[in-house]
Amino acid sequence: MKEFLEIYEENKEKIDYFIQESLKNIGKLSSHKRYNFAQLFNIFPSLELVYIVNKETKIQISDDIYKHKTDSKGKDKDRSYLITKLEFKDNNFAFSRPYISSATRSNCITVSVKESEEIIFLDFRLDILLEKLNLIELHKPFHSITKAFYMFVGISMITLATITILFSLYDFIYYLIVKQDIQLELMFKPIIALTLGIAIFDLAKTILEQEVFFKSYSKNSRVETKMITKFLITIIIALSIEALIVVFKIAINDYDKMINALYLITGVSFILIALSIFIYFTKRK
Repeated sequence: MKEFLEIYEENKEKIDYFIQESLKNIGKLSSHKRYNFAQLFNIFPSLELVYIVNKETKIQISDDIYKHKTDSKGKDKDRSYLITKLEFKDNNFAFSRPYISSATRSNCITVSVKESEEIIFLDFRLDILLEKLNLIELHKPFHSITKAFYMFVGISMITLATITILFSLYDFIYYLIVKQDIQLELMFKPIIALTLGIAIFDLAKTILEQEVFFKSYSKNSRVETKMITKFLITIIIALSIEALIVVFKIAINDYDKMINALYLITGVSFILIALSIFIYFTKRK
């Protein structure tokens, strides 16, 4: 879904102009109130919600009007938080940034039109809008399968991360209370498991946010860079702890194999250097 935002941003001026001119050609929108804006829903397949707010009181004075139904839940609600964010042009039109609609739970943009003492809000579903303008080719069954797959993978990763953390804590508590046999290695194992659990959870959270729930719509390198950086830092911490354990075990039991600990520490150092170079070039870009 993040690709939709990128396409919208690239064509924003053309899309806004198309919607604006189309609405102007229809005439006064307030004249369509008596028919629940049926003509607008027929003209714009991407239009999914219309409601009206009083310009002075900032109170919603109409029901939430959908294509095939109306809902009175939004009526008489204070919409001042929306109006303060609007930046109207000279032609009394204002366009929002893409966001998740609390009413329909879909990704949309809102076009606000000032007419007399009213502000008419029109929510356009972003993916359908781009499809109707031939900017994307949306294959809904495949899109649904892809979304379901990402959800399955993300939830599975979170589940496995939780199991890993719980098992490591259980193992630690078992040796601490039941066997009463605590060794240095057992002290570090839960820390490694917790660190890896955090890394897996962060990766799963990013997948779900970007591909399923669309909390973040930013299609740029910053989101991916932040995810990769956090993941690699967590892995480096886990490997560094493991290298420390190896050093202690070899130093106590088998000193002539210290070279193996050096190999592990060298590998961690190479990963750290690679991450530093990656961060340097991404910031420079």
